[in-house]
Amino acid sequence: MCPHFAQQQLAETLGVSQQTFAHYEVGRLRVAAAMLPQLAEILDTLVEELLGQAAPPQPAKRGPAPKLQRQFEQLSQLPRAKQRFVMEMIDTVLQQAE
Repeated sequence: MCPHFAQQQLAETLGVSQQTFAHYEVGRLRVAAAMLPQLAEILDTLVEELLGQAAPPQPAKRGPAPKLQRQFEQLSQLPRAKQRFVMEMIDTVLQQAE
């Protein structure tokens, strides 16, 4: 049972009785397949998780490469004057690359 919702609240939201929902929880009754997307949304989860399946893999996160990220973090620790100098160098290299 999800701790954020009372059994009665979930039952009402799904349009079933509290007793029916209690039977779903203990496995005496099966939740209709058509109800799974709504239940997953209410519980802020995926249908696959409700069914005990692994969640689909998430696409690779786009963003800076780890080395570039570390360099950016190091740059942010430099004094402002040195940050400006490095940024000017980067701007120059990028302009020449175009």
